[in-house]
Amino acid sequence: MADDVTDFSRDLLRGADEIAAYLFGAATDRRKVYHLAATSKLPVFKLGSMICARRSVLLRWIEAQEGQYANDNTPPSAKNVRVGNG
Repeated sequence: MADDVTDFSRDLLRGADEIAAYLFGAATDRRKVYHLAATSKLPVFKLGSMICARRSVLLRWIEAQEGQYANDNTPPSAKNVRVGNG
């Protein structure tokens, strides 16, 4: 059981600064974390008033994002464009 607690504590990122440093390489990017969390796209949770995330969950989320867009060669300007009289 002590190993589970130790593993969890190593996996836990506490605060937007730690999450930003992990994802973007700089704690100063914490506004990006708040924005992604507010748009419900970043898998975070709160412990009290502190935003937290798990490294392992973030890695799985990133892998899913990569898989979702890996074979999408459509230029961004061509997406969601209506064609014809519809």
